[in-house]
Amino acid sequence: MTQVSELGEFKLIKRLTEQIKLGNDSTVKGVGDDCAIMDYGDKQVLATTDILLEGVHFDLTYTPLKHLGYKAAMVNISDICAMNGTPTQMLVTIGLSRRFAVEQIEEIYTGIYLACERAGVDVVGGDTSSSLTGLTISITCLGVVEKGKAVLRSGAKVNDLICVTGDFGAAYMGLQLLEREKRVFDGVKGDDFQPDFAGKEYILERQLKPEARTDSIKFLREKGVVPTAMLDVSDGLSSELLHICESSGVGCRVYEDRIPIDYVTATMAEEFNMNLTTVALNGGEDYELLFTVPVTMYDKVKDLEDIHVIGHTVPADEGPALVTRDGREIQIRAQGWIAFESDGGEEK
Repeated sequence: MTQVSELGEFKLIKRLTEQIKLGNDSTVKGVGDDCAIMDYGDKQVLATTDILLEGVHFDLTYTPLKHLGYKAAMVNISDICAMNGTPTQMLVTIGLSRRFAVEQIEEIYTGIYLACERAGVDVVGGDTSSSLTGLTISITCLGVVEKGKAVLRSGAKVNDLICVTGDFGAAYMGLQLLEREKRVFDGVKGDDFQPDFAGKEYILERQLKPEARTDSIKFLREKGVVPTAMLDVSDGLSSELLHICESSGVGCRVYEDRIPIDYVTATMAEEFNMNLTTVALNGGEDYELLFTVPVTMYDKVKDLEDIHVIGHTVPADEGPALVTRDGREIQIRAQGWIAFESDGGEEK
């Protein structure tokens, strides 16, 4: 028998789904992208789902329940954005153990409702169940996109520009900070412990309360920028770059000195004695957008607020590589969060 850990998440998904045959005319895109696409007339419907498991994706020692609900909603909304869509409806399923009080569950839903309110999403249903293994949150998000306007991972062409929104590594360093303070807390007797979070609010918020880039999607539309390929960065920038390269049949050159990194992220990486580029490439959970555009759009994107050109695509036989500050090329490998390759821990 083959152990799941031998395959890893992506190979397992491929093995489980390679026999799927689409039989309905309304199914435009199935497994293999951030969302499925269904065609129902002038507009196409997007659908995505995600699950968060206690002890795997979150630790309630330092995760406020309201923030957890907010994050659970936002990571699904982010997938809709990654397809160039507008999120519209959400279904929420939650599994609960007996240790949770009604008021605590209300806190989770308060966070979900807040995220949906900000993104213009209606909660239209879901399910609840008892659980023997702690807290589980599973969310399905629906959205719409004009027919022919959905952006897949597979549309990048050779010589496209590679662009990103925001900055990278902050969520991961926020997690490292939380884990460090948890270890200190576990070693302190009494009730006098106070975590050292002063000046670190940005990286904590990036980990505990991420924002889907609905603003960037609207901004790109307003500026007439149409990506050729796009996805959101949940598993790490390196992993997502490889997804685009594999799906589009291209290679890439990404420049180390162009990867946007916040100052607080940089100082925390130094404090933890971590390589900053490794943190930015492999940290995960940034939920920024990674997209490609034709090189002819360079003048449109080069000065856009919070949009950064970090590289370009190349022929597939040249492979994916990082160009270091001293001009060396290093092969890009996926070293971010890969499910099933460990027996627990946070989603990194």
